[in-house]
Amino acid sequence: MPYRLKFYRKTFSVAETKIEQDKALPSLCQSCEARHRGVCGAMTTPELVEINKLSHRKTVEHGETLIFDDETIYHYANIVKGVVKLSKIMADGRQQIVGLQFAPDFLGRPFAKESKLSAEAASETEICVIPKTAFENMLRKSPELEHRLFAQTLVQLDEAREWMVTLGRKTAAEKVASFMYLIASHIDPAQPDSESVHFDLPLTRADIADFLGLTIETVSRQITKLRKSGLLEVVNNRAITVPSLKKLKRASGS
Repeated sequence: MPYRLKFYRKTFSVAETKIEQDKALPSLCQSCEARHRGVCGAMTTPELVEINKLSHRKTVEHGETLIFDDETIYHYANIVKGVVKLSKIMADGRQQIVGLQFAPDFLGRPFAKESKLSAEAASETEICVIPKTAFENMLRKSPELEHRLFAQTLVQLDEAREWMVTLGRKTAAEKVASFMYLIASHIDPAQPDSESVHFDLPLTRADIADFLGLTIETVSRQITKLRKSGLLEVVNNRAITVPSLKKLKRASGS
């Protein structure tokens, strides 16, 4: 019994310490849905307090550019909510969508002087903007933060490799199903695990076609087939419901 009481006291002590630490967090960090899953989850309370003094929350409207290709980098950002479209602009002005980022992804490439991609809000997006110098200084001092950013980068690299398979080997039907599964499984990481997912499509048919290397007509035709097969429910071309993520994943060829 004495040992059990001692164990309970230790448990309460840990819980009380966590409560006190949470109280010390800046109010912006306390309400941040992406903090625990993103790079900020590796920061200590003093580090969050320090970075909070220099960072700010910003809402970016759909279609607004966050950073241009070859633009000098002064800030980084954590995506708190929404979808960001990454594009590469070629010399003749043509654009190729090369990736999508979701909460709680880190937007930017640490220690680079210029952006290699253009980043545009594909939906109304909320970001936490962090000055480049302050973040890089903290990154140098914190192995935990460096590790978290490295791990997140590797996840994105793995996803990019998987997407290469999608673009290079999958049929048009599998490509469109893969795209829908990508959005459904990433657009709201805060939502509880569920077989059914609802979301507003963040990209136009033209953007989806660009991203998948298909024509707009092919994308529309494949979405119609997914709807008729019961894998998607579509309202007004934008509101999408996926009744079963597992079935959609199977249709993607994954």
